[in-house]
Amino acid sequence: MDDLLDVLTLDQLRARTSVRWSHYPDDVLPLWVAEMDVPLAEPVRQAVRALLDAHDVGYPPEDGALTTAFAGFAARRWGWTVDPTAVRQLTDVMTAVQTAVAAVVAPGGVVIVPTPVYGPFRWYTEGAGRRVETVSLRDDRLDVAAIDATAARVRAEVGPGAGIALLLCNPHNPTGVVHSREELAALADVAARHDVRVVSDEAHAPLVLPGSPAYVPYLEVDPRGLAVHSAAKAWNLAGFKSALLVAGDEAHDVLARVPAYLSDAVGHVSMAAHAAAYREGEAWLDELLPALARRRDLLVELVGEHLPGARVRAPEATYLGWVDLRAAGPDGAGLGDDPAKVFLVEGRVALSRGLDFGPGGEGHVRVNCATRSDVLREALARMGEVAAGRRG
Repeated sequence: MDDLLDVLTLDQLRARTSVRWSHYPDDVLPLWVAEMDVPLAEPVRQAVRALLDAHDVGYPPEDGALTTAFAGFAARRWGWTVDPTAVRQLTDVMTAVQTAVAAVVAPGGVVIVPTPVYGPFRWYTEGAGRRVETVSLRDDRLDVAAIDATAARVRAEVGPGAGIALLLCNPHNPTGVVHSREELAALADVAARHDVRVVSDEAHAPLVLPGSPAYVPYLEVDPRGLAVHSAAKAWNLAGFKSALLVAGDEAHDVLARVPAYLSDAVGHVSMAAHAAAYREGEAWLDELLPALARRRDLLVELVGEHLPGARVRAPEATYLGWVDLRAAGPDGAGLGDDPAKVFLVEGRVALSRGLDFGPGGEGHVRVNCATRSDVLREALARMGEVAAGRRG
């Protein structure tokens, strides 16, 4: 069986026009934005090609095919029963997240965000006129006690009845942690006691790596919660925008406040691509996951080899490595608050800036290891040369 991450040649990757490979000059190795260097799953190709061959690219049908496909995947993969009447189709993950936030928190209200976390959680929330209260992770995991204290303080400040939301990333981006059922249940208890609505981004849920703890759908522990799902990350479909907002059994009232026109904005081809991934793409996903696990292990090995003093936790999910460089190098001096800038300028390796993930991201980088093994090896070797050169 081919390693899906070694199928495409470097020349083929450099010919891509999507942002990962087109944003930087050709001398830069791009391990930044969350795209994978993989061939498209054949069922997705066939579904899209069928529409193009039939010249069938008008407004999307109202047959519920995407919701049905997702519900089938959730039942097979996770044993989770999804109520199709509790799902809304939206254009993409962050639109769905912010639509949920808007439905429960008035402008000027408060959204609690554990950090470091995917930057748009904070940027989009603040841009929509809500105040962000950050709570730091503890050892890369949710600090439920700190969330409890923050939620209690915010509730006392805004008074009873005012909407408060908490944005969860499950599994977590950038740490790759798969939250346990116990952690999620404790979070749900905090949310219930302080009347907080949890909105959980679960786009990475299909990307739990072999040997890792099982993914637990947040809505299994919190009927008042909301979750966002999409095939975009697991099947590399960011260019086909689509997402699903799923309500818990006691959150259907929130969906009633989602404007109907937002569902009308989802494109026909995108819906077909995502439905095909959920309906017929599991064999491809099962081939991908061991390849991602091998890259994860290779990343950990290469960090140890080339970046003395750096720390990387082997991610349990996603294809993203969160690397702590604050003590990199034998002298422990690190590479400053923004090592991504140093690696780009001096090593021609593009990484995601830890600073973009909020408090706790200082001195960190996020490495996208979903690429060819030779590209990953060359990138880490360059990074090691940069770190060594800075040791004088």
